[in-house]
Parts: sequence; structure tokens; C-alpha cells
Amino acid sequence: MLLWSIASAFLSEEPQISIPKLTALWSVFLFYLTRATVNRRTAFVLIALLILSGCFGALFSAFDLVRGRGVVVETISFNSPFRQVGIQPGDTIWQLNRRRVYSVADLDEALKQIPANTPVAVGIISRGEQVERPGMLVNASPSGITGSERDHRFRASGLTRHYPTFAELMQMIALLALGLALAHLRNHGPNKYFRVALIAALLLAMGVVFTAMRTVIVALVIGAIVIAWRSLRGVYRLVFTFALFFVLAFGAVVVWQTRDRNSLLLGDPSSSLRMQVARVGLSRIPIHPIFGHGMDAMKQHWNEWGFPGKDMLHLHSTPLQLAFDRGLPMLVLWLWLMILFWLTLARAQRNAADLSDTTSYGILLGTLGALTGFLISSLVNYNYGDAEVAMLFWFLMGSTDYADSTSV
Repeated sequence: MLLWSIASAFLSEEPQISIPKLTALWSVFLFYLTRATVNRRTAFVLIALLILSGCFGALFSAFDLVRGRGVVVETISFNSPFRQVGIQPGDTIWQLNRRRVYSVADLDEALKQIPANTPVAVGIISRGEQVERPGMLVNASPSGITGSERDHRFRASGLTRHYPTFAELMQMIALLALGLALAHLRNHGPNKYFRVALIAALLLAMGVVFTAMRTVIVALVIGAIVIAWRSLRGVYRLVFTFALFFVLAFGAVVVWQTRDRNSLLLGDPSSSLRMQVARVGLSRIPIHPIFGHGMDAMKQHWNEWGFPGKDMLHLHSTPLQLAFDRGLPMLVLWLWLMILFWLTLARAQRNAADLSDTTSYGILLGTLGALTGFLISSLVNYNYGDAEVAMLFWFLMGSTDYADSTSV
């Protein structure tokens, strides 16, 4: 995969863009580093730290939602600089150059500190969606904004910059915690370790739901069902599966409250844009089927190649993006590797179920769930293109060597 990515970059439509992108491939080496250094004790400590940090992020998200963000625009004057970036009444301004603001007074004070005619990036929340619009030029006038309320309807991002990153990370960590909980429930019943791990998993799942990312919520539930049905029996299995429908229902309520009212039926502008981008991407793959167009080359030719809108995005799908950027052979290699990872973990998890080491069994079970959730989400999210998510993914996959050794 590494060699194919390198070849694709040099044969790219825009090699001056694609070749520097090769630096992002360093995350793959976490896989080899993990295989070389992680043992049972190290794996447990690292995963415990992941779970603790994720719980803190979920709690911070809850606090952030209660506190609110930015200032909701009630009126905007004719000469307001914010008209340059399309601000409308009802939108929320919450960042200037990634510095948070909470009131009109904060806005005016921030603008005073910026030299005239300096371009400013404005962080906006519109119908729950967070966007950053660059290019606003500051002039001598004040903000020209009136508003007194903070926004409490936004997609939580924890301590990260972007809610998609937060959602993907929290999903995988939540399934790790759930794997530990179910392993203790299977081997020892509802003991204190089960209760602690289950509370952590619920808290992490709450963090995922607060992002209002539909596909990640569904992927979390599917990953949880997979590991529940592989570990539990009888009444426990039925009760747990039934409980997951409440998670879906809670997620649906949060999505309905936070995002466009048509989001649940996929009738919102975001879903429409994704479909348009995917269709254009699919139509262009046959043009460069072997080595693809090159990583990030689409950003240089976004509208020229027929992609809609002004924002240069991506194809919102890991398999589709890999085929577009690096060719169909790369997609085949990726699918082969993912199937191999899943089967390896499934075999190790099944063998470890008969061992006395509940912790190792729980880590294997949780990692299998995390991989399942990652793959389900990747169908409609380019989660592998997120550096933080890719790092966690390769760390978990590197644990397959540890997994095999515990199941011998």
C-alpha cells in the first residue's frame, strides 16, 4: 500500500500537491511500532488512558452544550464586515481566527485588535453545522451585529477542532470500553469492573451522540451489536440488543434538534451535496483507474472536474476516496487488508473467550467492535483521511500481534 501510494503521488495530475501529502503516510508506522513494543500490560494501560481521556472529552462536550457557543445574530447592519462571509440573522458567530467569542462585545473587541484590511477566518454555526469562512477583511466599522443569546444547538467536538474527528475517535474508544464491560459480564457476571466499564462506554456513547453524526451513531450501534452477539448468550444478549435501540432513538432526537429538520430522512443540503460529490467522483474514476488522480489533486480542479459548490472537500467515503486518489488496485489492497484484520481479530477474540484473562479478551472484543464501527462509518465518511483517527486505527490494528499471542 505504501509503495502504491508513492507511485500514485508521482504520477498524479498535480504531483506538486500529491508528493508533499506522502508525509501523512507516517501514521502507518504506528502499526509496526505497536507490534514491536506493545505487550499485555502496555496495551491495557494505553487503552485505559484512551477511555479516561475520552470520558473527559464527553463531559466537556456536555459542559460546552450547556454553556453555549458564540452569539446568535439577531440583526446585521448594511455595512457590517460579516456580510462579506454571508452571515444571516439566525446564524451564530463563535470564532474569529479560531479564537472563541461569546458576545457582541467580544466581537467588537476582537475586531479592534485586528489591523485594517487583514483577512479574518470566521467560525459560523448555521442550523447546527459548523463552517469556517475565510477572507473577511476588517474595516474601521464595528461588527454591526446585534444579539444577546448563545447557541446551544451545535455539534459537539469535545477538545478537538472538528466534530467528525471527535465522533470517530469517541466511537472507537466507546467500543473498546464496551468490549471490556461485556468480557467481564460474560466471565464474571455484573461485577464492579463490568459496571465501571459500562458507565464509561455509556458516557463515551453520549459524546458520539452529541456530535449528531448520523452515520457514526449507526456505526457505533452496529459495532456494539456485533461484539454483543459474539460474547453474550440468552437473556443478556436480548436485553443488550434491545437497549441499543434506545441509543438510536436518543441519537435521532439529538440529530433532529441540532441539525436541519430533514436530516433524519436524508433530505438536508448536506446529504444532497454528498450524493452529488459521490456521483462526480464515481464518474471520474474510470479516467485514471490504475494510479488515480493523485492525493488532493481534486482541490486544484474542484469545479473544473465537475464537483459542486465552492468548498473544496473530499468524497465523504474512504473506499471511494482511495479509488479516486490512488486507483482501483489501491482499493482492492485496502479491502483485502481490512478483511484480514477483521478475520484475525475475530479468530483471536473467539480463542481468548476460553482463557482466564478477561482483560485480554475484553481488549480483543472491543478492538473488533472498533474496527467494525470504523469500517461501517468509512462507507460514507472519509475517516481514514483524518490524521488523529488514522493514528488510533493503526494503533489498534497493531495490537493484532498482541491479540494472536494471547490466544495461543
